[in-house]
Amino acid sequence: MTETTEQLTIQRSPLDAAHEGLGATMKEEGGWRLPLSYGDAGAEYRAVREGEGGLIDLSSRGRVEVSGSEAVQFLNGLITNDVKALAEGAWMRAAFPNVQGRLIAEARVLRLSSDRFLFDTEAVTRERILKTLERFTLAGDFRVRDLTMETALVSVQGAGAARVVKETLGEEAAHVERDRVASVSWNDRELQVIRATHTAEDGFDLFLGADDAVSVWEALRSAGARAVGFDALEILRIEAGLPRYGVDMDETNVVLEAAPDDAVSFTKGCYIGQEIIARIHWRGHVAKKLAGIMLDEEGESRRDDKVRAEDGKEVGRLTSVAFSPRLNRRVSLGYVKYDYLAPGTRVRVVSAEREHAGHVEELPFVRGSWHSADAETNA
Repeated sequence: MTETTEQLTIQRSPLDAAHEGLGATMKEEGGWRLPLSYGDAGAEYRAVREGEGGLIDLSSRGRVEVSGSEAVQFLNGLITNDVKALAEGAWMRAAFPNVQGRLIAEARVLRLSSDRFLFDTEAVTRERILKTLERFTLAGDFRVRDLTMETALVSVQGAGAARVVKETLGEEAAHVERDRVASVSWNDRELQVIRATHTAEDGFDLFLGADDAVSVWEALRSAGARAVGFDALEILRIEAGLPRYGVDMDETNVVLEAAPDDAVSFTKGCYIGQEIIARIHWRGHVAKKLAGIMLDEEGESRRDDKVRAEDGKEVGRLTSVAFSPRLNRRVSLGYVKYDYLAPGTRVRVVSAEREHAGHVEELPFVRGSWHSADAETNA
């Protein structure tokens, strides 16, 4: 599972050999060996946007189990969302703030039973969450266990994702509601399924034991899903308007600048950083917020390029940039001052001393099958 070098231990997914067998180009990033592409990133992109579905290995994300009779009490004092209100067999988003209300980490919280929770977070914030949680293990019945290396996380994304999951795992998994956790059997072992998007398309995340990763992966491929690497996923992510920690957000950001709206409860009571977050909320808005910026003409743009208003005033900066095959434009995530956040606001992106015309765009840039389902539900 690991490869040791002089300075760094490189973690390998349980699916590492499967990626190599598919001819993947591998890259070491953030302490993990990741598949960038399986030979045709464009075809991988289209498998998600237009085809039968994409299959993505997200095992590099961190998975941390929290359990104990006092887990709810301790967790409610640490994260922004309301653990008491989270039903068994449901999940929610939450943020870990520091005392200044700034973002330590973002996570998804699955409540597997009354006193057992699974935290899923990005690879770069796994250690932060572990350290934050482990401080309280001596204070009461509160246990923390890092499950990352003994489990795997596989995601199926695309309009055809439900068909692939149904064929592989059955009706219950394919029809799981967006805020619920389905527990299904695979080879007499339990795995958890949630409905979640990383691409603006319909999607399912499968949490399973490392020993089952290859058999589940191959079954999903046999059902028609195409393996998708991180090069295509990065474009899909930006089109979907989803930020990455360490790229689009970090500990310099107040939680409300970058975390999704449903990650914060304003009624549950006190937690670390709550006073500052609540003050900003009741004031009405943050000074700046993550937004979409689209170039209106051909030209380059890069991370950290400045964003200026039409009068020349600096009003923001870019954090993630990609060329969108769907929109045939360069699209970016970035922070924009509050007065310039309205969709359609004209801006200039300054890149290598050149200015390019652009505008603020409502996120997501691409509204795929995930949002089509939203529209049908709300009709």
